[in-house]
Amino acid sequence: MKLNSQEIEARFRRHAVRVTRQRAAIYAALAETTSHPTAEDLYRTVKREHPMMSRNTVYYTLGVLRQAGLVQEVNVGHEVARFDGNVTVHHHLICLGCGQIVDVMDDGLNHLAIPSRQAGGFHVLGHRVEFHGYCADCQQAGLGAMERRG
Repeated sequence: MKLNSQEIEARFRRHAVRVTRQRAAIYAALAETTSHPTAEDLYRTVKREHPMMSRNTVYYTLGVLRQAGLVQEVNVGHEVARFDGNVTVHHHLICLGCGQIVDVMDDGLNHLAIPSRQAGGFHVLGHRVEFHGYCADCQQAGLGAMERRG
């Protein structure tokens, strides 16, 4: 989703985040994609328009935005953090072959609950559902064939 500077400033103010050109550029780049980029991906994207941008600024800004609740961190196998500018309740399809992450919007998944006898007094604040498998391209390339046979 394309955001203008006034929308970004308003979101930052609502979340008590100081507005800077660098932060706004990083947030806009993340909000405009559904690819769930890494910090390194974002750095390369933003550096094209802002050549003075440093890697450190991107990493630090992502931490600030995550803490403020403006972005989500999505870890796939804990190999590398990926980021999601969509903070509405949603879930993910994750390809084990290429690492692609696809948003899943399904109200039924939003209302999953643990039976109280299994919760053992645990107070659940939220949940995320991740479906792991192989995208069509990876299936066509033969990835995941062993898992399907076994």
